[in-house]
Amino acid sequence: MSIKTENTKERCPWCLGFEDYIKYHDEEWGVPVNNDKTHFEFLILEGAQAGLSWSTILKKREGYRKAFANFDYKKVARFTEDDIQQLMQDTNIVRNQLKIRSAVTNAQKFMEVQKGFGSFNAYIWSFVGNKPIQNEWVSMKEVPATSPESDALSKDLKKRGFKFVGSTIMYAHMQACGLVNDHFVNCYRYLPVKALSK
Repeated sequence: MSIKTENTKERCPWCLGFEDYIKYHDEEWGVPVNNDKTHFEFLILEGAQAGLSWSTILKKREGYRKAFANFDYKKVARFTEDDIQQLMQDTNIVRNQLKIRSAVTNAQKFMEVQKGFGSFNAYIWSFVGNKPIQNEWVSMKEVPATSPESDALSKDLKKRGFKFVGSTIMYAHMQACGLVNDHFVNCYRYLPVKALSK
């Protein structure tokens, strides 16, 4: 079930920890993304989240923006070993060497996908038939951690050499970027997000 907040709007319960979380839920989560830069941002952020909470990453989002060249995948793809070692000292991001290195690798692979498909956006949307999946959840226990679509996407990304792209991570990416609408049906954002379907 969704939860009413002080301004009487019903929201998905997972977002109520702090103000920036509510803002993210209200303005971004589930809104269909159609540009490569934003997809790359969420590839970095969702990969960084592995084993952690999304709230932890959200609080460090600006740190990631500065550390990873405003999520410019062309610049990140050229990061050197010195850059990686410098990032390992940056307390504004999760200082996990494997995750930092994966961001550089993924930037390189991201551009390979662009060459093959015209854009990463065209590639990723093909896994949902180019139209958001509209779910109708009423409680947290209904929401899956993965889906057949995220399984297929994860498998294909791994085959292409991407790192930290397991099915659970990619399902979270799909939720964040609007490939699936996982707002609860009684959340005030459910219908507006549904109306944004291609």
